[in-house]
Amino acid sequence: MRDAALRVRWLGRVRYDDALALQHALFHRSSEEHLLLLEHHHVYTLGVRANAEHVLDDPASVGAQLARADRGGDVTYHGPGQLVGYPVVSVPVAPGAVPAYVHALEQLVIDVCTDLGLAGTGRIDGRPGVWVDPGGERPRKICAVGVRVSRGRAMHGFALNVDPDLSMFAHIVPCGIAELGVTSLAAEGVHATMSTVVDVVAERAGSLVTRNRGGEHDACGIERQDASGPEQAIVPPGAGAGAGAGAGAGAVAVSLQVRGSRALDRRLAAAGVDPSAGLGASARKPSWLRAEARMGGDYLGLRRTMRDLGLVTVCEEAGCPNIYECWADGTATFMINGERCTRACGFCLVDTRHPLPLDPGEPVRVADAVARMRLAHAVVTAVARDDLPDGGARAFAETIAAIRHRRPGTSVEVLVPDCKGDETSLRVIFDAKPDVFNHNLETVLRLQRAVRPSASYARSLSVLGRAKGAGLTVKSGLIVGMGETEDETLGALADLRSVGVDIVTIGQYLRPSAAHVPVARWWTPAEFDRLREAASALGFRHVVASPLTRSSYHAREAASSVPVAATSA
Repeated sequence: MRDAALRVRWLGRVRYDDALALQHALFHRSSEEHLLLLEHHHVYTLGVRANAEHVLDDPASVGAQLARADRGGDVTYHGPGQLVGYPVVSVPVAPGAVPAYVHALEQLVIDVCTDLGLAGTGRIDGRPGVWVDPGGERPRKICAVGVRVSRGRAMHGFALNVDPDLSMFAHIVPCGIAELGVTSLAAEGVHATMSTVVDVVAERAGSLVTRNRGGEHDACGIERQDASGPEQAIVPPGAGAGAGAGAGAGAVAVSLQVRGSRALDRRLAAAGVDPSAGLGASARKPSWLRAEARMGGDYLGLRRTMRDLGLVTVCEEAGCPNIYECWADGTATFMINGERCTRACGFCLVDTRHPLPLDPGEPVRVADAVARMRLAHAVVTAVARDDLPDGGARAFAETIAAIRHRRPGTSVEVLVPDCKGDETSLRVIFDAKPDVFNHNLETVLRLQRAVRPSASYARSLSVLGRAKGAGLTVKSGLIVGMGETEDETLGALADLRSVGVDIVTIGQYLRPSAAHVPVARWWTPAEFDRLREAASALGFRHVVASPLTRSSYHAREAASSVPVAATSA
């Protein structure tokens, strides 16, 4: 993959708070040029100079969120059917540069409208945005523009009405302009699909970088990656839950597994992966993927410790191939908040029955195990608990505190779910100051919805960016072999580095059962070497990449390799 001048990402449908956090991470931590293309759920946003009286009705009464944004302008609406573009790009620090950048954004949209067959769009002096029939009797806004520019970097951008519910604008005074109307491509007779509009914007997007460089005439390189569809949770909390104990429980579980497998096949097909073309569930692993079973005294002793304390390890629950090596070495990854997950990711073996209540004594028992094992570095992870208001964040904080109280010299790494992107919940974990904060991106953008139906690429990046902003050493991981390309994998690595991730792990996907995502192919050790070299070149402070690498593989070595100063970078 060559260095691209502009990284274009179609992210699908993204919660506003997640998109804002992701923009901030790119704005503060990346010097690269980015264009995020997405839709939002229904939301009204207030610019820094917005007049609150321009919100005419309670947003909640029409199913919308109200959010404050650090952009210019008044109140506007975002929602399904509207293409939002957030360029996070460099802008010259020079007189007139900001108006010129806004003009370039407007021109981009004008050119896109022309390409789509809508003539007569243009500008109105003193009123940013793109208008239909701007000099006529009935000007109407088709695209709002609002930006923030500081120290030579820009964020926020434009919102082009493709085919949104225009009645949502009736609950506000759009952009503070009461006398002029709002329109859309569809209302003007241009019935283009969202994917078509995204394609046209992506083709035209290079002009933003070219113009900001001072009018160079060379073509701007575009690195583009797309989600397979709107990135929204399509599996509700608890999906895949069994019926509990009883004569019919096994039959119900099998039925749910079959239905879940069919849904997974449909999602894979939508992402361009033929679920029947992968390696069979019984496909023989190559030699480099065969881990030796070593059930020596250290391994058996550690297993007894876990049983005595009633603890669960992800090493066992996720069927990790490195369990013998790590346990024999006296290290393990503790799994808190129970062993039942409220999500049903297509690559994971963890139990998805209805979760049980939290055990308040679990943090202390984890700390006791760490002390008994005399661990120098403890890893704590958890299933996703979307049934809990804080997503299980408080239990992470309590476990970190318990370990430090029981064994102060042990460094603590946490591997956390996304807590649904809730800032308050994440802050609970951030404030506990783990030595390493890990949240896995897992796979490339195109495959996210297929294999992580209740998660989001944008949300995961935003969580990692927030953790870095909180001053933590940040880690993430990818698994390969589910149908991604090498270029897509390198693009995901670039995105991780752009939000400030310090440590990255890359390993081969192993199919837990016939009901999970098929293995598309085995990546070779030489290919992992290439990924490691490429990731190092991107600036990661530590890279672990090999066929058997997992999130916590050689975790202590990775953590100790990152300078303490990196936590405040």
